[in-house]
Amino acid sequence: MRFHILTFGCQMNVADSDWLSQALVSRGWTDSAEDDAQVFLVTTCSVREKPEQKVYSLLGRLKGYADRDPSVFVGVGGCVAQQIGEEFWNRFPFVRLVFGTDGTAMVPQALERLVEDPALRVSLLDFLDHYPEREQPEEGRVGAQAFVNIMQGCDNFCAYCIVPFTRGRQKSRSSDAIVAECESLVRRGARELTLLGQNVNSYGQDKHGDGTTFASLLRRISAIPGLVRLKFTTSHPKDIAPEVVAAFGELPNLSPQLHLPVQSGSDAVLKAMGRKYTRQRYLDIVRDLRAACPHIALTTDIIVGFPGETQRDFEDTLELMRQVRYESSFSFKYSDRPGVRAEKMDFKVPEEEKARRLSVLQDLQNRITAEELESLVGAEVDVLVEGKSRMQDGEALFWRGRDGGGRIVNFPSPLPELTGKMIRVRILAAKKHSLTGETRGEPW
Repeated sequence: MRFHILTFGCQMNVADSDWLSQALVSRGWTDSAEDDAQVFLVTTCSVREKPEQKVYSLLGRLKGYADRDPSVFVGVGGCVAQQIGEEFWNRFPFVRLVFGTDGTAMVPQALERLVEDPALRVSLLDFLDHYPEREQPEEGRVGAQAFVNIMQGCDNFCAYCIVPFTRGRQKSRSSDAIVAECESLVRRGARELTLLGQNVNSYGQDKHGDGTTFASLLRRISAIPGLVRLKFTTSHPKDIAPEVVAAFGELPNLSPQLHLPVQSGSDAVLKAMGRKYTRQRYLDIVRDLRAACPHIALTTDIIVGFPGETQRDFEDTLELMRQVRYESSFSFKYSDRPGVRAEKMDFKVPEEEKARRLSVLQDLQNRITAEELESLVGAEVDVLVEGKSRMQDGEALFWRGRDGGGRIVNFPSPLPELTGKMIRVRILAAKKHSLTGETRGEPW
């Protein structure tokens, strides 16, 4: 059978899609182009409104394939599938599989049943009381960068967030299983690993934990021979331990990069959101991180226009951004999600005011990003090459990769293949969202 996967949303969804692809290929299926597929899998996101709308638009487009060939069908997974469930079957009859994140491990077997029985529909939406381990391939090369899920779900119930309702309560994965997967990935070619979870800092703190703290897990994985870079996302500030902060100055392959969502710089808004930390606590964490690793690159998430946010609250957020000087940020207008506490809150900020605040915030971020990138001109960085760059300068062949801080770096090299290699680059110029440089040695 020929399949095609389309993915929306977070890196956890990307990791789920990557695993599904590997699992199906190991069973003899073929990963094909969209216009040649017999089975489509759509991994969905409902954290914000726009990705959800994109899913419905995509299914409308996929209907054309099913109309031309009735044997073609679609499986919908992820957060929107967990929310909408079997209602998809009423609106889109060619959707024959719906699955939540806990059901992902059972998808390959379900697809084989669906192929055998054209009248069958399958729903895999139950939340499990344990982390559902997945079969891990033991053979075959992988890319230089790989993602590893270390937990599932979330117990925080922030006022605006639908994740606990669509991914369930927190379930930590066995530390031995995580380390074994990491070792296998490095053996098969991965040079950079990113550990994933809704809140990696709380790893091991739920009833499913095996006594391993997140800091201890980082140290075990960091020690794997051949691992060049280790990253993790996403972190909740309320749970970051001093041992994790210290690790940025102690583990040589832990990338000097941290995504630390602040959401707002106002104590009043943080309290209304249920974030369980204050502005000062957040700034203290930033201070400690920079004491442990002075060159750490910090990024964040920010919501503007949360119910009740005043202009003064918004100014507090801008001032915090000036203090922290994030390398980049993901910023969004608040939008109601069904079933969360914020949906029922009063004093909703008008849409035009949310748009204005978002524009102001993003203008400030763009200025800070440009200044931070410009400060790196003249520095030398190690770049993990991701592939050829679209940048052109005469006849020169340009490559693209990222440094340890996650910044995009473009550089020329006549070498015919550099993907997956590390190479030292001296930064010569800063563009709007990237750096340009020249190589300073041989790749390794």
